[in-house]
Amino acid sequence: MNEAQLHLLTNHLPVMGSLFTVLLMLWGIVRRSDEVQKTALGAMVLVALTALPAYFTGEPAEHVVEHLPGVSEAHIEEHESMGKFALASAIGLGVVALAGLILSRGKSVSLAAASIVLVANLFVAGVMGYTAHLGGQIRHSEIRGEGAPAPTEGETHTEREHE
Repeated sequence: MNEAQLHLLTNHLPVMGSLFTVLLMLWGIVRRSDEVQKTALGAMVLVALTALPAYFTGEPAEHVVEHLPGVSEAHIEEHESMGKFALASAIGLGVVALAGLILSRGKSVSLAAASIVLVANLFVAGVMGYTAHLGGQIRHSEIRGEGAPAPTEGETHTEREHE
């Protein structure tokens, strides 16, 4: 497994995890379940921790793909910049979630606190999703709206359409 594969493996965890914790906290609020809300807070802490390997595998992955055909340094830099913001956002939410867990020991999570954390988590999920979108643009011209790449030497458009 090379560094790019490792980055692709780890970067899905905070993206999908942030979406999962949004749904979990929403379920806890709707059900008025303190247990589910605290589970969501704990899961947010874990998701914040998964953002660390996703971020720190990015630079080594860049070294693997930066010289490949169709890879633009501008796309990499945009993804990297957003990745820093995503990491900071996830860690910030993780700290808030951990504080919420500590402060709610032996008592219920207030509806106001759970709602504030839910909104912050929605923001983090959006940041994670956008960061992933930018990462996808590095190697996928169809995401960038550029259409299919030109046929390679000896290949016709008709051959490509049948693949």
